[in-house]
Amino acid sequence: QVQLVESGGGLVQPGGSLRLSCVASGLIRRVIVMGWYRQAPGEQRELVATITSGVSTNYADSVKGRFTIARDSAKNTVYLQMNSLKPEDTAVYYCNMKTSTLNYWGQGTQVTVSS
Repeated sequence: QVQLVESGGGLVQPGGSLRLSCVASGLIRRVIVMGWYRQAPGEQRELVATITSGVSTNYADSVKGRFTIARDSAKNTVYLQMNSLKPEDTAVYYCNMKTSTLNYWGQGTQVTVSS
């Protein structure tokens, strides 16, 4: 049983920063890519950032230059450093892990950007 557990969400003022963490546990087979997605109320889930096992990264245009994804493969952990946060970044952020066989999701962590 593979489990992804996110942490680090919360309430922050515009221009502030947050760091999300996601720890994967269980019987983990070959990981292809880990990433973060988000879903705002009434919207579809969208990609935020991904990082491959070879540490290639990909970002949504809306977060480029503000967010940084990083990975600690030894700890099966992926991070998302979010700087210069905007109200439009408000959403539930989900961790995702794709292996050679399956696709896993965390339960989500709420990020609210508001003054």
